[in-house]
Amino acid sequence: MKFYIYNLGCKVNSYESNVMKDNLINNGFILSSLDDADIVIINSCCVTNTASNKTMKLIRHVYNNYSVILVVVGCFIQSRKEDLSDIPGDILIGNKNKSMISSYINKYLDTRERIEDLYDVSDVSFESMKLNNYDHTRAFIKIQDGCNNFCSYCIIPFTRGGVRSKKKEDVLSEVRALISSGHKEIVLTGIHTGNYGAEFDNYDFACLLNDLVKIDGLQRLRISSIEITEINDRVIDIIKNNKVLVDHMHIPLQSGSDSILKAMNRKYDIKYFIDKINTLRSIRPDISITTDVIVGFPGETDELFLETVNNIKKIGFTKLHVFPYSRRTGTVADKMDNQIDECIKKKRVRVLLDLSKELEINYMKKFIGKTVSFIPEVIKDGYLIGHTGNYLNVKCKGDTSIHDSIDVTLKDIKYPYLICE
Repeated sequence: MKFYIYNLGCKVNSYESNVMKDNLINNGFILSSLDDADIVIINSCCVTNTASNKTMKLIRHVYNNYSVILVVVGCFIQSRKEDLSDIPGDILIGNKNKSMISSYINKYLDTRERIEDLYDVSDVSFESMKLNNYDHTRAFIKIQDGCNNFCSYCIIPFTRGGVRSKKKEDVLSEVRALISSGHKEIVLTGIHTGNYGAEFDNYDFACLLNDLVKIDGLQRLRISSIEITEINDRVIDIIKNNKVLVDHMHIPLQSGSDSILKAMNRKYDIKYFIDKINTLRSIRPDISITTDVIVGFPGETDELFLETVNNIKKIGFTKLHVFPYSRRTGTVADKMDNQIDECIKKKRVRVLLDLSKELEINYMKKFIGKTVSFIPEVIKDGYLIGHTGNYLNVKCKGDTSIHDSIDVTLKDIKYPYLICE
């Protein structure tokens, strides 16, 4: 039978979708286009209301327009575990047992009875997944799941459960296998990546980084996202002394106002954040630091938003990922007073997106005339396109084989690309 997978949401979902693809192919199923599929799998997201609405719209679209076995998995299903009656589909599972997807489908083929299988993810062990191959230069590895932070706006701890980590032996084995199959860059990902190993004795995220940078053949190691509070002295020391770790870190800020950070239940203030960024730049002067920002959080006045804008400029991020605050039932922030009008949120998003482009171009300008290495990921219209270690988006005329590192000189900016030769 033929299958097609829709992936919605984060890099963890992307990894898990690829694990499901591997599992199905290894059990005799065939990957196909949507129009040719017998089975459609939707790996869902609910991090915002927009994500939930998009998921539900896609479920109904597939259900109403395609005669397929419809499988819906992931955070959206987990968030609706009390009542799945209004969600169409043949197989509904949450955030456990995605790696057993072929078993669920075979069971359904035997019985033709709807399957609903949900677990209480507040107390589950790490579901070990291993990706046999990735179709790109950059391979993602899920090393961790769950979050214990309970930021006041966030539903993820309720849909992903508590912190749990992949065994170090499994992480190292997976990295070695991906390198041997030709991958040049490994990206460590998780729901709360930097909290890896929190439940282990004497083995944490810094220990894992220290083991990974020693693996032969690994050209680049990237952390998908890390909280500022988890960049401790040991992590900084590894970054300082190992060039395998790239000149790019994604560190969520969420707000540039101390009062909003406190209301969000974040674990730092602006001074702490800025001091840590300054430490990183003292050891990696050219590092690219990108971030997430939420605008329109309850109680965010014009003055507090301006404080965020000014602190973003002061920090000098390379790029901003901007999100309007989204009310999530069951979270603390959903019950807060002084909810912000949607029109105001949209205006603030626009302000920060314009600032993001300005910051990104300013960072690009620093590298005009310099020689850098980049790994081409695709060939399009006679151009090699890929990223440098510090995540500059590079475009270069050529037709050489992709996935091999190339030294180029950066000549011009044609946003969002740096043109090189």
